[in-house]
Amino acid sequence: MPELVNPAAIALQFNQALDLLHQAKLAEAELICAEVLSQQPNHFDALHLLGIIAAQTQRTERAAQLIRKAIGLNPNIASAHSNLGHALTELKHPAEALASYDKAIILKPDYAEAYNGRGVALLNLNRPTEALASYDKAIALKPGYAEPYNNRGTALLDQNRPADALASYDKAIALKPDYAEAHNGRGIALRDLRRHVDALASYDKAIALKPGHAKAYYNRGNALHDLKRYEEAVASYDKAIALQPQFAEAYVNRGNALQEAKRHEQALASYDKARSLDPDLDEVQGLRFHTKMHLCDWTNFDTEYAQLISSVRKGNIASPPFPLLALPSSPDDQLRCAKQNVAANVILCEEPVWQGERYNNERIRVAYLSADFRQHPGAYLIAGLIEQHDRSRFEIIGVSFGADDRSEIRKRLVTAFDKFYDVQTKSDQEVAKLLRDLQVDIAVDRNGHTLDSRIGIFACRPAPIQVSFLGYPGTTGTQFIDYIIADKVVAPLEHQQFFTEKIVHLPDCYQINDSKREIAENTPTRDAVDLPDHGFVFCCFNNNYKIIPPMFDLWMRILKNVEDSVLWLLSANAAAESNLRKEAEARGIKSARLIFARRVPLADHLARHRLADLFLDTLPYNAHTTASDALWAGLPVLTCLGEAFAGRVAASLLNAIRLPDLITTTLGDYEQLAIQLATNPEKLARIKRRLAENRLTTPLFDTELFAKNIEAAYTTMYKRHKTGLAPEYIAITDQKIE
Repeated sequence: MPELVNPAAIALQFNQALDLLHQAKLAEAELICAEVLSQQPNHFDALHLLGIIAAQTQRTERAAQLIRKAIGLNPNIASAHSNLGHALTELKHPAEALASYDKAIILKPDYAEAYNGRGVALLNLNRPTEALASYDKAIALKPGYAEPYNNRGTALLDQNRPADALASYDKAIALKPDYAEAHNGRGIALRDLRRHVDALASYDKAIALKPGHAKAYYNRGNALHDLKRYEEAVASYDKAIALQPQFAEAYVNRGNALQEAKRHEQALASYDKARSLDPDLDEVQGLRFHTKMHLCDWTNFDTEYAQLISSVRKGNIASPPFPLLALPSSPDDQLRCAKQNVAANVILCEEPVWQGERYNNERIRVAYLSADFRQHPGAYLIAGLIEQHDRSRFEIIGVSFGADDRSEIRKRLVTAFDKFYDVQTKSDQEVAKLLRDLQVDIAVDRNGHTLDSRIGIFACRPAPIQVSFLGYPGTTGTQFIDYIIADKVVAPLEHQQFFTEKIVHLPDCYQINDSKREIAENTPTRDAVDLPDHGFVFCCFNNNYKIIPPMFDLWMRILKNVEDSVLWLLSANAAAESNLRKEAEARGIKSARLIFARRVPLADHLARHRLADLFLDTLPYNAHTTASDALWAGLPVLTCLGEAFAGRVAASLLNAIRLPDLITTTLGDYEQLAIQLATNPEKLARIKRRLAENRLTTPLFDTELFAKNIEAAYTTMYKRHKTGLAPEYIAITDQKIE
């Protein structure tokens, strides 16, 4: 006869398993549950408990199977449905998890834990408003329950409400002071509020409570990166990776920190590791390629470039927008990339900060927002404009969210603005509110998709008119920037389809230049800058990442055709120099014919331009400020007109200084003209004479004229707004100076 089951003995065994679970003796509890099931295979409680143990030991698929089997035996136990919801959440099946929590709540309407789990499932389904309601219900049912306060903080962060999130995390910590996850979340909220030092303290607290908290180390690295403490950030990411070796995102941000620390080779290795762990990570493809461009590492260039562009065209968030500018990408590719990036990374405020109020300021109030009111090319370009603005008609405000480097250019800018606000430690929402409180009519973004951008400020719609100007040579891809300042060369009207902003055409060149920039009186000797005693000097002081293989091929052919010529480039890093020398040798050019210029103060840098004979521009990303530098110093710039904004800037500059004969439309013509100018001294001398004559008599360096032109653009925008008209294309004609 089969052995009879003893219900009392099984009940005793099960209670032993339950006690062991409460003592965290999971393996022993699991053995007893297995023994119970060997005697009574349909024992609901043993199956359920075995599922809980499997979940706690990271065997989530097994947990779901066991709990489902238990529910099949008895579908009326609320806790089983709730625990199945937990397992399904871990397995990233939020819709199924939500259904399980809903069943638990039907069976037990006052089930606070199920409401909390339901909120997590809703948040994973990108339904934060409903998630918040579910967390609030859990709190109402169980006011001393810390977890929903913590989870509520996460939902509020998703809604771009960091101040409210901080309050929720603080409540969770008040209820449960040793709650490491809440301290970590609190740090994220503080970081969003730009309180990076306080965020670090929160992460440190989380780590002290839970030394194995990999995400807290990762977030700590992010805060250190924000504080530009890159080496410390790398160390924190390393700790996160040591704790969680498959942490792909930590490798990405580690790469970002190494890149900012100019440790490009190590950054590349970090990105490679991230991609090996998760090939589909957002932006890594473009970040990695851009790092290779900084190193002038062109291995597999054509294949990797084709893969990147293909990925963008498929709708993947394959790259930040900026790296695409230096690659042969079409205006449509750049628009697509920008829109994808904004959709993924920029959170709109729940309500616009500016609610349609009509201001009645005596003067048009214009605010320039920038991370670069410091020693930065953009600061040197714009300083004269800020000084030249007509204060009888305009009030000009500076809003800085970048570092105060205490430089002379910083001091000059602070003095030039009517009001100046340092908002480094203010959140996007706080800065937006400041602009609204100041009743700013026109907010001008000077960064776009460049380093330290704060485009989230503009996403809050703090001003009735929002403009992109000078910082980013392309579309922002947003619906909240109304206009982009351009000209007919960099953004012809037929390119409007590639801009989410309405194009504004200034009459000469969109790029402002400061006519007060000083050039050092003393010109260094050729020997002092490592140039040979004689021979033609081609130069290009663009960043090395703008040099792509086809352009370098062309340059090397030019050197072959111009005897004793050299190419003078900007020194960036040892690896880039070494790679460029190898690439030259591979093309039959002695590496000694490449000369690398070390960084020196701007006035001295401008002075050494006198030693060069011709500036060779890059394509598809032209010289911008560097072209202005060359022309201001009296050095002709040879360019080829590109397809997209970034590749058309030098042509715009040359038109504005009335030297259109230095603009070519094919690389073949560019190559031929470079050789002609280098081998025909009289022709080059005539161009240099014209440049000297035009330098102060044409629009390019006429800061006063530019100020009047852009003010006419601002006035037109303002009048359209005042009469209730939507943004539209604007063309400005040259304003007279009286």
